[in-house]
Amino acid sequence: MSIDFNEAKTRLLSLKEEYATRIEKIEDHIQHPQDSLNEHWDDQAISTRENDMRKNLLVEAQQGLNYVNNALSRIENGTYGECTECGEDIEEKRLQAVPYATLCMQHAE
Repeated sequence: MSIDFNEAKTRLLSLKEEYATRIEKIEDHIQHPQDSLNEHWDDQAISTRENDMRKNLLVEAQQGLNYVNNALSRIENGTYGECTECGEDIEEKRLQAVPYATLCMQHAE
């Protein structure tokens, strides 16, 4: 397998920027909600549900950023594209689909 590490790094850096922007926007919405709580219970319930959704999206984005940062570290230390379970190469198609993948298809299942 021949991984183009420059291409992989470029894709990962782009994902990193995307996740960082997403995190910033979500944190801003959580800290400065656009919808202030009203006197009505229904409105409060909707607002609470939306805030819970924002928090879940924030956790998801932070996890994605962590995956990307770990993948960038693996590029730097020369282990990018190796399955962490068996040490074999991760399939190129898998890395194209999930550039921060740590497992080959066999171990991902």
